[in-house]
Amino acid sequence: MLARLNHSRLLRYAGLFTWAMVGCWLINVLVTLRLDPSQIGQLPGGAQHPVELLIARWVALHLSFGAVYWWITRDLGQRRPGYVDHALLLVLTVCAIGVSFFSATGLGSVLFMVMAGVMPWLLPVRFGVAWLVTANLAMIPAFVTLLGFPVVLAVVQSLLYAGFSIFVFVTALVAMQQAQAREEQRRLNAELRATRLLLAESARINERTRISRELHDLLGHHLTALSLNLEVAGHLVEGRAKEHVSQAHTLARLLLTDVREAVSRLREDGAIDLAAALQPLAENVPALDIHMEIDGPLTLDDPERAHVLLRCAQEIITNVVRHSGAGNLWIRARRDHGHIVMTAHDDGRGAAQLIAGNGLRGMRERLVQHGGDLTIETRPQAGFRLSLTLPATAAAVAVVASEGVTP
Repeated sequence: MLARLNHSRLLRYAGLFTWAMVGCWLINVLVTLRLDPSQIGQLPGGAQHPVELLIARWVALHLSFGAVYWWITRDLGQRRPGYVDHALLLVLTVCAIGVSFFSATGLGSVLFMVMAGVMPWLLPVRFGVAWLVTANLAMIPAFVTLLGFPVVLAVVQSLLYAGFSIFVFVTALVAMQQAQAREEQRRLNAELRATRLLLAESARINERTRISRELHDLLGHHLTALSLNLEVAGHLVEGRAKEHVSQAHTLARLLLTDVREAVSRLREDGAIDLAAALQPLAENVPALDIHMEIDGPLTLDDPERAHVLLRCAQEIITNVVRHSGAGNLWIRARRDHGHIVMTAHDDGRGAAQLIAGNGLRGMRERLVQHGGDLTIETRPQAGFRLSLTLPATAAAVAVVASEGVTP
């Protein structure tokens, strides 16, 4: 079970566990107040308000903190934080201060540590540190008025809790950076494996092409010359010698035919297997199940076009991991009338309006450069759907251009 939890989920559940432990302490205080109502007067407002109102305030603030924390930590690390997240951080801060004020304890500072565990994903480092220090300094009035601490001791106590919070913040920051580094390393390794396979296929094709060219240029030329000379010799000799010359001429023609067939097979078999190049990209992608369906055999003779498809598939996977918040991605590649068609869709949150970044623009530029095309559709809560088309050969581009049809 723990193996399926990534770093952000572990931090989320650890924070919720700490929040629940704070709640247990508050429940213990409430039970004590029920058993000994004389202690109510020691709490802020306890002499003027009924115990039910005190309980309602504590419970409301504590539950509000937990609910907001649960919401703000959703898809942590897979979405870009915005103003709503910053507003929710402010709500968490107010709830934590309120818990300390109404319970006359330092529990709010413990809740600040819970906040610190997720703040690296939501704020830049300098803003996060400043936020935590300011929030803990805001606890000084509570320590002075409610707990009766001297001002100096209250300041020291607040700075002590601020140090704990910053320690949690830095620990979470290191975890986030390491997770990002591992993800980048995984992406680069997958890309390297796919590129290595593509280079191996390209080297194999180049070698087969070289061998076929040598067979055609050397053996084919000499066998043609031999056949012509044997045909001339057949007209110049008589008797049994002519019979042997005729057999040699027939064998030379058969050998020339075999050489031509071998050259044709070498050229026909010299194609890149797209499935072998694309499959490594879908392996071991964290928090995303990639369902790749490639119609077989799906081959390309042009290594450069295969490289374009490889880069497009990598960019699709990277965008889904970083921005969509999806749990599943479906990719299908097939051949359709001289074109390679690749479609991809995910079950992420989608968007009301498409804003193309550098990755999508780069995909479109690569495809257009080779006569291809890219279309993107998205709706809120409906994920992204991409469809790209690339002519399998330069000849297909020329045919499309002559017909005046966009692929």
